[in-house]
Amino acid sequence: MSTGFHDWDLQPPRSTPIGDHEVPLDSSHLQGRRIALVVTGGIAALRAPDLVRALRRRGAEVTALCSEQALQFVGSQALEWATCRPLITSLSWRAEHLSDAEPFDAWLVAPATANTIAKLAVGIADTPVSAALASALGRLERGQTRLLLAPTLHGSLHTSVFESHARRLAQLGVDLIAPRDAYGKHNLPDIPVLVACVCRALAVSPLRGRRLLVTGGPTPVPIDAVRRLVNRFSGRLATAIAEELLLRGAEPQLLLGEGSAPPPSWLPHRSVPSYDAYREAVLAAVSAPEKLAAAIFSAAVADYRPCRPLEGKIASGQPSLCLELEPTEKVIGRVQAVAPQLPMVTFKVLQGVSEEELLSEARRRLAQAVLVVANRAEEVRDGEQIAWLVSAAGAVRVEGKRAIAVALVDQLERLLP
Repeated sequence: MSTGFHDWDLQPPRSTPIGDHEVPLDSSHLQGRRIALVVTGGIAALRAPDLVRALRRRGAEVTALCSEQALQFVGSQALEWATCRPLITSLSWRAEHLSDAEPFDAWLVAPATANTIAKLAVGIADTPVSAALASALGRLERGQTRLLLAPTLHGSLHTSVFESHARRLAQLGVDLIAPRDAYGKHNLPDIPVLVACVCRALAVSPLRGRRLLVTGGPTPVPIDAVRRLVNRFSGRLATAIAEELLLRGAEPQLLLGEGSAPPPSWLPHRSVPSYDAYREAVLAAVSAPEKLAAAIFSAAVADYRPCRPLEGKIASGQPSLCLELEPTEKVIGRVQAVAPQLPMVTFKVLQGVSEEELLSEARRRLAQAVLVVANRAEEVRDGEQIAWLVSAAGAVRVEGKRAIAVALVDQLERLLP
């Protein structure tokens, strides 16, 4: 018998059981929201059950409406299993397309074919799906719902006629989700992108539309042309903070030092290769004409750098190597000089101190920040950590990067003017 890594040992499941139709909650961004997922006739329809469950993981209640053509690519029972609700494929005396009894907070059409987009743009309502979307457009114009389209079509169908239809719908307030460009086609975006777009469309956070700088990860300094000094910080917390801001409708600018853990491909970010590049990028961001609402400095900025880095490569095999280091400029200090009114969130890691000593140092730093995130190095284990969020209102203990990110953004919603 093979003993490869992929062989099953015939053990029963070890994971925590949940109901067959249940999904584990990732967040509550769509808690209490009713979403209509409209599935039209493209091959991407086969991804609809996974999309439903991803929406439900954010707390949404999802109802699926499906065109006759879409049922060639996705099964009705699969959609009903995923939504835990009857699939709407036809209209009855209940007038399902009007959704009067239980109106939807948002309509997501994914995939949205060229035919569906054309009908919606010119007011044709000759099928259950097109009639439902015509009603959704009317509710959108009255400010009663949001309508999002994920166009999915072959490149040859992208014509001036298609563009005029899309522009017309955008003018009416329809959200057009940028397709994934591959193989000469407009493909359905990755499911996390679609879910994020729905979250952002329905976000009611006071941070919605506001720009915030988020920094994270290490900022390497060169020793020679091939070697560098770097720390072990991953930037995962910065990524979690930027993701939380994005889902609440904010406009985060995520700046990660090279060597950080890769963020999700759908999360906009910029990577900088060194301390010098980091410093320049931060100062450019805080000096830009588009004002920042706040800056969140979680990057583990290098404290020292070699006095004289070599342009070439230090020869290996030497019995010893001495490096003379000098302090780097404090980037936050420069930020305060350039943008003294900018609200800042700063981070402080200490080791070998008591909890009270940690909190005392965090409170001292409130002179230059609206919020300080403080933790002890001993409490960072297996990629997770315990942190204290300290503001003028007090200190809150939070455990886990995701929870820290959520609590931090909650605090910013209360602290920022």
